[in-house]
Amino acid sequence: MSAPNIVWISTHDINPDLGCYAGEWPGAEYAHTPNLDRLAANGARFDRAFAAAPVCAPARSAIMTGCFPNAIGTMHMRTKAVPPPEVKLLPQYFREAGYYCTNNYFTDFQVDVPPLVFDECSPSAHWRNRPDKDMPFFAAFHGMTTHESQIYLNEESFLRSTSNVALQDRHEPSTAPLPPYYPDTEVFRKAWVRYADLITEMDHWVGGILDQLEEDGLTENTLVVFWSDHGRGMPRAKRWATEAGLRVPLIIRWPGVIGPGTVRTDLVHTMDLAPTMLDVTGLGTPAHMHGKALLKPDGTFTNPNTYIYGGRDRMDESEDTSRTIRDPRYRYVRNFHPDRSPMPHIDYPDHTATWAELRRLRGEEARQLACGELPSHLSALQRSLVAASKPAEELYDLEQDPHETTNLVHEPEHRKALVRMRKALKVWQDDIQDLGMMPEPHLMETWRSDGRAPVVATPTLSVTQEGVMATCSTPGASIGWTALPQQEQTPRKLMDRVTGSPEEDGRTWNLYTAPIPTGEAKVLRFKAWRLGFRPSDESLLPGPGRESTKDIEGGRLQEKPPVPSANINLQ
Repeated sequence: MSAPNIVWISTHDINPDLGCYAGEWPGAEYAHTPNLDRLAANGARFDRAFAAAPVCAPARSAIMTGCFPNAIGTMHMRTKAVPPPEVKLLPQYFREAGYYCTNNYFTDFQVDVPPLVFDECSPSAHWRNRPDKDMPFFAAFHGMTTHESQIYLNEESFLRSTSNVALQDRHEPSTAPLPPYYPDTEVFRKAWVRYADLITEMDHWVGGILDQLEEDGLTENTLVVFWSDHGRGMPRAKRWATEAGLRVPLIIRWPGVIGPGTVRTDLVHTMDLAPTMLDVTGLGTPAHMHGKALLKPDGTFTNPNTYIYGGRDRMDESEDTSRTIRDPRYRYVRNFHPDRSPMPHIDYPDHTATWAELRRLRGEEARQLACGELPSHLSALQRSLVAASKPAEELYDLEQDPHETTNLVHEPEHRKALVRMRKALKVWQDDIQDLGMMPEPHLMETWRSDGRAPVVATPTLSVTQEGVMATCSTPGASIGWTALPQQEQTPRKLMDRVTGSPEEDGRTWNLYTAPIPTGEAKVLRFKAWRLGFRPSDESLLPGPGRESTKDIEGGRLQEKPPVPSANINLQ
């Protein structure tokens, strides 16, 4: 059997709130998701899948590198990390192996994405654009439909954003399954209904991608993966190291290999997806990855995780640090700054209706206290979200308490579990040398001692009988080449800079893997990238004004220096 094509379909900010998770995740029966339900019925549903972090950029960095964020420096929301030299983004491995790799379109991996990673990264990127229809492909589609921002749109914009949700499929506020840590108010019921309607809209989008695979006759040899980056975009979920912050849907369909209706209850990191994809396509897992393959090439499942790990670090301007470990029954949380509020002031979410509602109700309670009355607008559990502090340690029995309402740290009958998980968490942190324990300014200094990113060395070229060979002295650097001349660079928009989308210079860069025949090209251009570094200058062969390769001596261009690239990031 040939190696499969791979399609990743991901969404933002949802828990397993899909119909196919009914009975497994509280309230999942509320959702209307026929396409994802069908995908799960034809493949494997993972019931205990978890993000590495409860916010998008750190979580996505783990998925795309196969590494824990706090091991490679990508744990803060947001940053531009300098990972160790061996770390690469997953699609580059596939591109090196001859896959056509696309991304449509969101990145947000905590690094500037080199143009070598994808053949195309744009809103129109698609497997259908590959030059040879027999090429295998890795195609990623990242939908924004369920992002927390969409919950809080005005009425007109929300209806436009959910235009594919039929009237009979819209969710009823009176039956919204609010968890007990939310107050039962109109604001929270409206937010929950909108969250569910957005999931139904997203399900429609997923159905369209699956239909395109069917239209192209690719369904049978394409492995499809659906995942969310982390939990729902509401308080005590997104940005919290909780079950609701970290637990996500994960579905894998691989016709003829994974049996229909498969249900997996083992503990899974979404970080495990990178090594899984590499193993099932025969490429093998790099030794530096922390993730473990969940599948063998023959479709046999593995069960590689005894524990699941995660954490919360700086969230925009709010600095905090928590670590968590999960086994099949318990979740343990270690809060390293218990004197800080669980719901700190963060400019972005503070403008959302649910955050504002919790603060409003706590304000009402303050006025009750001012009048000598007992506070009554929030339960003790709800009030704990906006408290001035939090416990140093938390332990929850998720079999008995799926909403994590009762902290068992001081309960004698759970003492053994507490000691065991406390120790296991410390062992993990020591093992990966948890960079979140280092003050961020110190970490930044190790990356950029002068405040500027290090620069990749210019590639060295030599001519052999096989063609032009290129090397780079910077550890971990990858080299690209093109025959196209420099073009005017299109400045990136602010959000593209924040999320690290590849810089556009009007050229497609081929990934260098073997000597390049000179052919008809008058000039070949070579350039090198490494994650976290500024790209190198360009090396040219034979170079402007040269008619042959005789002008190269000792492997470096002579007479004229390399032309500085228009693609250098001067941040």
